[in-house]
Amino acid sequence: MIRPIKKVLIANRGEIAVRIMRTCKRLGIETVAVFSEADRNSPHVIMADQAVCIGLPPSRESYLNMDKIISAAKACGADAIHPGYGFLSENDQFAQAVDKAGINFIGPSAHSMRIMGNKLEAKRAAKQFNIPMVPGTDTAIGDIKEAIKIGTGIGYPLLIKAAAGGGGKGMRIVHDADELAPQVERAMSEALASFGDGSVFIEKYVTSPRHVEIQVMADNHDHTLYLFERECSIQRRHQKVIEEAPSSVLTPEKRKQMGQDAVMVARSCNYSGAGTVEFLLDSNGNHYFLEMNTRLQVEHPVTEMITGLDLVEMQIRIAENHPISLAQEDLRINGHALELRVYAEDTLGGFIPTTGTLTRYRPPQGEGIRVDDGYTEGMEIPIHYDPMIAKLIVHASTRNEAIEKMKLAIQDYEIEGIETTLEFGKFAITHAAFRSGNFDTQFVEKYLPGFLENEDKVNTTLAKFAAWYVEKQKSQLILPDVF
Repeated sequence: MIRPIKKVLIANRGEIAVRIMRTCKRLGIETVAVFSEADRNSPHVIMADQAVCIGLPPSRESYLNMDKIISAAKACGADAIHPGYGFLSENDQFAQAVDKAGINFIGPSAHSMRIMGNKLEAKRAAKQFNIPMVPGTDTAIGDIKEAIKIGTGIGYPLLIKAAAGGGGKGMRIVHDADELAPQVERAMSEALASFGDGSVFIEKYVTSPRHVEIQVMADNHDHTLYLFERECSIQRRHQKVIEEAPSSVLTPEKRKQMGQDAVMVARSCNYSGAGTVEFLLDSNGNHYFLEMNTRLQVEHPVTEMITGLDLVEMQIRIAENHPISLAQEDLRINGHALELRVYAEDTLGGFIPTTGTLTRYRPPQGEGIRVDDGYTEGMEIPIHYDPMIAKLIVHASTRNEAIEKMKLAIQDYEIEGIETTLEFGKFAITHAAFRSGNFDTQFVEKYLPGFLENEDKVNTTLAKFAAWYVEKQKSQLILPDVF
């Protein structure tokens, strides 16, 4: 039965709220914005057909308040809620509460979220379909003696990971047996504090991995597609900075293999909607299932650019119970796309989030250039939320042409009043390692000192920072962000 959606409440803010509204307006669907007092004059509020203030600036009092969001949807007569990414987008309790309220949740079921939200549950579900896994435990560690026994069997270095949550919390690299006990205790403590669940497990540490993810789309009629891959290996603070599609290292055969594995992961939890299956790719080209993100990704525009598909529209149609009209063989990769996340951060100071006023804001324009943003000139960057200002996306016929187009777009992007990651983005995409495709998740640690030197701003403090940053990363693995 088709359930037409006439009014959508977007339970989010900033660029993703604006991006969802654009598709809704094109489809003739009314939109409702929710906002905190800090976002009263934000573009997503102005753009919406209706807007409701749901609380004070702190997220827990606004964008994380399920009751206020559902009450706003009811009051405005919204028949659907789109969660965007971040905040409540992967909260199975929120999805369940929305469904219980009789409102259409534009996303997967609470059941699917629950399975894929716990890394051990996700591994068990995927293992039924013989999806490649990093060698490790299938259950949480019971005690230190058990951990030592497991570590000896797997071999060092190994990785301790929290079963719940992500973003690098509750994660430790262990290089030898003497480090294991204290690192397990720290990981458990951090996981408990961050997620309310101290469960951790052990995996073999894959050295110099690449992070390659597969976009999947599934309907309620047993039809699942993979929309090719995204390369997301350039990261800092466990969060991505630059993404591209397709990956420069996958062969057609490997792409098909990983795509089919991603489809099986989605089917293992009866998935519906847009989702991303994340893999580690080792230096020998072996891929291993990492986790599944049960939402729209920050970097979804690069997939849209190479496929010509609107992923938000597909999400909405699936939520309405329409079957996907495409077959896998209908899909083709068209050209190459790059995305740079433009953060309000002091790169030279260690990618530290900054605040301030956008005294000048002029995004670039042109063929094959797309900017998804949620700010305008004169606005302040608040301290309460993720510091991303915008996503700069380019599309061209080839990877080299896309790199050159991104360089020009960065040069034409006028931002004054705050520090941003634009210059680092330019440095990264023009680096020999990036151009050659010979890089991994350690790109920032390897080449950050070179960036500082290129800026001609290296002094004693910065040199010390660079040394500290590289040393710090030896005990942590840069993995996918919470977005």
